[in-house]
Amino acid sequence: MDTATFDRVAEHFAAFHQHFAPYFGRPEARNRSEQYLRGLLLQHADRRNAENLAEAVPGATPRALQRFLTEAPWSTAPIIDALQQYFAPRLSAPDGVFVIDESGFPKQGKHSVGVSPQYCGVLGKVANCQMGVFLAYVSARGHALIDARLFLPRVWTDDPERCKRAGVPKDVTFASKGDIGLALLRQARERGHLQGHWVTADEWYGRGAEFRDELEQDGWRYVLQVPLDLEVFTEPAKLVMEQRGGRGRKRKRPRLAEDSPRPKAVGSILQEWDAAAWKVLTVGQGAKGPLTYQFAALRVWESRAGLPERACWLVLRRNQDGSEGRCYLSNAPAETSLWTLGRVCSRRWPIETEFQIEKGEVGLDEYEVRSWRGWHHHMVLSLLAGAFLLTMQQEWEKKDAAGDAAASEPPTPGVAAAAALECSRVVGVDARHAAAQRARQTLTSQAAARQA
Repeated sequence: MDTATFDRVAEHFAAFHQHFAPYFGRPEARNRSEQYLRGLLLQHADRRNAENLAEAVPGATPRALQRFLTEAPWSTAPIIDALQQYFAPRLSAPDGVFVIDESGFPKQGKHSVGVSPQYCGVLGKVANCQMGVFLAYVSARGHALIDARLFLPRVWTDDPERCKRAGVPKDVTFASKGDIGLALLRQARERGHLQGHWVTADEWYGRGAEFRDELEQDGWRYVLQVPLDLEVFTEPAKLVMEQRGGRGRKRKRPRLAEDSPRPKAVGSILQEWDAAAWKVLTVGQGAKGPLTYQFAALRVWESRAGLPERACWLVLRRNQDGSEGRCYLSNAPAETSLWTLGRVCSRRWPIETEFQIEKGEVGLDEYEVRSWRGWHHHMVLSLLAGAFLLTMQQEWEKKDAAGDAAASEPPTPGVAAAAALECSRVVGVDARHAAAQRARQTLTSQAAARQA
């Protein structure tokens, strides 16, 4: 790779790190953060643990990087705030959607903080793993992971000594994954850097009536996937008052009248939907082209304890060949368009892409720490590395757009230089951008040059 290209990539990385360096505190910690970020972005045949990162980054030692992760007192909260502020001019848009999801990290043994037998999507079964809850932001401008927090099962929160050994703060108590997702949402809204009032999540979150209620009370609009056996009323129910009670005060409670319509499973509604009533809509652009599905929606009433509750949307979605049908509930107003409902529910999938990118390209899951602090430190640094990839992607897309606009113009002396720059595409952005192929070689060359 030529010197000009090498220097250009180095300047991008140096400027990016400098933006966040003050949040790590002392000069030594700032230096370690640069080394750790650089190591995450470099190509490795082995896992990105402290030992392997130190081998790839001149001046770094395994002990120093491990202490930076597990012992250095820098706080993650200011960095998450700065990260979301950094994303604002790059991603924020009125059509923005916040996405909540979790990701599992398989682990051996029982000493890593939060480890427990629980369902791990990566393995597709119940296994010994840690579980992180993540918040992503998706708009027409792009997508990124913007926050993360570790889930602690009750077997941990009910064992104070075990938590103490893993460095869990005393004020951390049990919180469900839904509670954690809500907390991440509220903090993002309080920071105020990213626009948007829509939320989406998969059926694990959508099935919980309390989770939906909390979103409603907080003023969010949601389109949440729900399990196929969840029941709703498709027609107004008839209620009668039934008197109940013993010797004391008699209480009247509503129940369904004998001739009242009964609730139906959303899966049966999906299966019975008239084939002619589906609408084909393109709701965005994906890595492989336009996102086009068949959609339908109808107003229904939630069913709770077999009784009708608030009115809402039931959104149905399936592939154009009729496969992979899914159902969603939404609290959007009755006048909301089908296209809007379809757009929001289809913005859940980019978080899966983010997990793939950040696990494959920056080692989101390649850590060897056991403590609460170490886990959150590694996650924040991985999110920063992902933000750098996004920055490079957007820079290159601007250059591509400029190149396309000038494609019909006569060649100029600068064309050769532009062609050389094409070779500088960085680090794993190939997962985001088809033309980006060479990032890791650049940073590897940079590290080798420094070592020499």
